[in-house]
Amino acid sequence: MRDIQDMDHVENGGVTDKVTEQSGEEPRDLLYAVNEVPPWYLCIILGFQHYLTAFGSTISVPLILYKTFCVAEDKVGLGELINTIFFVSGLCTLLQTTFGVRLPIIQGATFAFLVPTQSILALPQWSCPYTEAEKGLRNLTDLPDYGSPGHREIWHSRLREIQGAIMIASLFQVIIGFSGAVGVVLRVIGPLAVTPTVTLIGLALFPDAANLASQQWYIAIMTMFLIALFSQYLRNITIPVCQYRKGKGCGVYKLPIFKLIPVLLAMVVAWGICAILTAAEVFPSESSGWGYKSRTDTKMSVIADAKWFRFPYPGQWGIPTVSFAGVFGMLAGVLASMMESVGDYYACARLAGAPPPPVHAVNRGIGVEGIGCILAGAWGSGNGTTSYSENVGAIGITKVGSLRVVQAGGIIMIFLSCFGKFGALFVTIPDPVIGGVFMIVFGMITAVGLSNLQYVDMSSSRNIFILGVSLFFGLAFPLWMKANGTVINTGSDIVDQIITVLLSTSMLVGGVVGFILDNTIPGTPEERGLTKWRSVDSSTSGTTTDISVYDIPLIQPFLDKMFWPKYVPFCPRFESSVCSCRRHKNNQDQTQNHTHQTEDSGLKMESNVAFESDDTRL
Repeated sequence: MRDIQDMDHVENGGVTDKVTEQSGEEPRDLLYAVNEVPPWYLCIILGFQHYLTAFGSTISVPLILYKTFCVAEDKVGLGELINTIFFVSGLCTLLQTTFGVRLPIIQGATFAFLVPTQSILALPQWSCPYTEAEKGLRNLTDLPDYGSPGHREIWHSRLREIQGAIMIASLFQVIIGFSGAVGVVLRVIGPLAVTPTVTLIGLALFPDAANLASQQWYIAIMTMFLIALFSQYLRNITIPVCQYRKGKGCGVYKLPIFKLIPVLLAMVVAWGICAILTAAEVFPSESSGWGYKSRTDTKMSVIADAKWFRFPYPGQWGIPTVSFAGVFGMLAGVLASMMESVGDYYACARLAGAPPPPVHAVNRGIGVEGIGCILAGAWGSGNGTTSYSENVGAIGITKVGSLRVVQAGGIIMIFLSCFGKFGALFVTIPDPVIGGVFMIVFGMITAVGLSNLQYVDMSSSRNIFILGVSLFFGLAFPLWMKANGTVINTGSDIVDQIITVLLSTSMLVGGVVGFILDNTIPGTPEERGLTKWRSVDSSTSGTTTDISVYDIPLIQPFLDKMFWPKYVPFCPRFESSVCSCRRHKNNQDQTQNHTHQTEDSGLKMESNVAFESDDTRL
C-alpha cells in the first residue's frame, strides 16, 4: 500500500523527489537525525510504531492471495503465511538499513507482485479445485479436507511456483542495482509509461475487493467510512504522550495517532463492531445467509489450532520450482517495484536530515532490495519486498529519522512473526472488513499511479491518446486472455505459457503500450513531462549529517585505502565519470572545441591587427 495516510502523496516511480507533505516542516526540527541513536526504550516504542504503520499494507497481501494460492479454508496455513511475510519484511528491513541505501526505510510486501502472481496461477494447470467446487464444477467431498496433508500439498505446490518465479526474476533487479544501470533504465521510462503500469495494479484488483465487500456491504462501507474519517477528517487531531528529548529530559508530545495508523484503527474498530453484532445475533447463523461472513465466531478455532511458536525458515513449503512463464511474468512486478522505491530514497533522506542519496547508495539500495526479494522467495512469503512510503511519512510526523529506530522496528517484526497465534489472530478478521479496506487501498494505488500525470501536459491530444489507449487496452486485453487461456497455440507449451502469462498481466500490457506510444509518437520533453519528472531537488538545506552516512559499515576504512572501489557502482567512492564513455567523448569534444576556439581567436586577433594596421595607414 503506497501511503494510505496521505492523499497528497506523490509517487512518480523515477528519481523525482517524492516529499510527503504531512508535516510541512524542514528536517532542522528533527529530534533525532539519521545517524543519532535515541535511548533504547524510545527505539523500541518508536520501532513498534513503524511496525504498526506498515501493518495494514503487509497484512493485506496474504489476505488477497490466499484464495489464489488455493489455501481456501486452511486458516492455520493462512496464519503461517502471514507470519512468514512479516518475518521476511523485518529481515529485509535490517539488510536495507545496514548494507543497502542505509536510510530509515521499512521494507514490506509489495502490491506490484500481485497481478503477475494472479496471472501465473490463472493458467489451467494451476486452477484451484476448491474454487471450482464452490462454483459447482467439482464435488467438494471428493477433495482432501481443509488443512489436511493432501490439501496443504495443493497450495504448497502453487506457492513453490511463485517462489521460484520471484527468486529468478529478482536476479534482474540485483543486476540492475549493483551494475549501476538504474539510471539507464529510468531514463527511458517516462510518466506516460509509469502511469498505466501503477494504475492498473489497483484497477486490475477491484474484483477481489468487490467479492469480499459484497458479502456484507454495510460492514464494508462502514470500514471505508472509518478509514476516511481517521485518515482525512481527524488527521490533525493529536493525543498527548510522553517523550524524551535529548538535553531537555521528559516532556509531552502530541501524537497524530489518526494520521499514523488510520487503516489499523479502522480495522480494529470495525472488527469490534462485528463482534458486538455477532454476539447480538444480528448476522445470520447459516453459512448461506447474506452477512454470515461478517461473524467473528466462525474462525475462532484457528487460534486454538495454531502453534504458540513457529520459526519461518527457507524452503518451509518445499523446494521452489521454476518455469519460464512464471519468471517472465514476474519481471513486470520486479520492474514496477524497483521504480516505486527510487523516489522514496530521496524523500526519506530529506525528512531524516541526510544529504540526497548519491548514485552508489541508490544502486546499492536497489540491489539489496533485489536480494530481499530473493530471500522473500526462498522463505515462501508469496511476495517480494519494497520500500514503504507511509513509513517515510511517519518520519516527517514524529521528527525521528534515526536509523536505529527503523532497525528496531525490523527486529520487532521478526520477533512477533515467530508467535504462531499472533498471525492466527488476524485470520479471524471478517471478510467484509477486509473488503472495505481493499476498496480504499486499491483506490489509493490507482490514484497514486494517476498522480504521475501532474508532470504531463494533459491539454495535449497526444498525451490523452496515449493514456486512454494504454489504460483501456491494459484492462480489456488481459481480461479476454484470462477468459480464453487456450487461445495461444504456437506448438510449444512453454512458449504458450509465457505468452499467456505476459498478455494476462494488465500492468505489463498497459505499461508496454504506454512506453511504446510515448517513445514513438513525436512530442517535446516538456509535453511528455520528462523535464519536470526527472528533476531532482538536490538542495541540502536542513541536512544535519554529511555524506558519510551512506558509507558501508565495518569495511569502509579498508575500502578507502584501495583504488578499485571508484570503478564499482555500489561503493561509496564510486566515480561515475571514470566509467562513462559519454564523459570521455564530451571531454574530447570540449578539447576539440577549445582548440577550434583558440584557432578562431588567433585568426580574429590577426584580423583585428590587420584592420588596425589598415586604419593606421589611412
